[in-house]
Amino acid sequence: MVERDARIIKDLGLELKYAVNTHVHADHVTGSGELKKKLPKCESMISNVSNAKADVKLSDGDKIDFGSFSLEVRSTPGHTNGCLTFVWHDKGMAFTGDAILVRGCGRTDFQEGNSETLYESVHKKIFSLPSNFRLFPAHDYTGQTVTTVAEEKTLNPRLTKSKTEFKNIMENLNLPYPKQIDKALPANMVCGLQELQS
Repeated sequence: MVERDARIIKDLGLELKYAVNTHVHADHVTGSGELKKKLPKCESMISNVSNAKADVKLSDGDKIDFGSFSLEVRSTPGHTNGCLTFVWHDKGMAFTGDAILVRGCGRTDFQEGNSETLYESVHKKIFSLPSNFRLFPAHDYTGQTVTTVAEEKTLNPRLTKSKTEFKNIMENLNLPYPKQIDKALPANMVCGLQELQS
């Protein structure tokens, strides 16, 4: 979606300061490297735990300042070790990546996944936010793009269970291996730009 995003940024007269990655994806290639080519003032960001290349490495508790606003960086591992959630306190919202989806969560059966760690991350770092906070996940599998802390705490069919039940659910999802993983993982370790690989 690089072309679309670059066009919207230009149409709105904005300057893209950062392309922020929630984690190293396995099912698609990040657009941050291509955005940096089109918008040279833009810097890429990713978790320092991910060991991926980026201009800025982020850790739990960091702040990302832009304009008069800032995002709080929260480490939310479990889907991958380097998963991050970005909390915009002023606007009452958080960008959760794959840690929590609308009525779901990221899988934990590959790429450093751990269901117990994910459960703890969500309950301690996301469900601890005020109930009215809007959550914007990375994926839109069901046609919904936003939820709230209150909705997920009461309606998420996985994360409303006990940790033991959650672990059992996650171990028995029997999902197919991601089709793009052999291309996406190596590319995402280098900001989505295959030519950076050495």
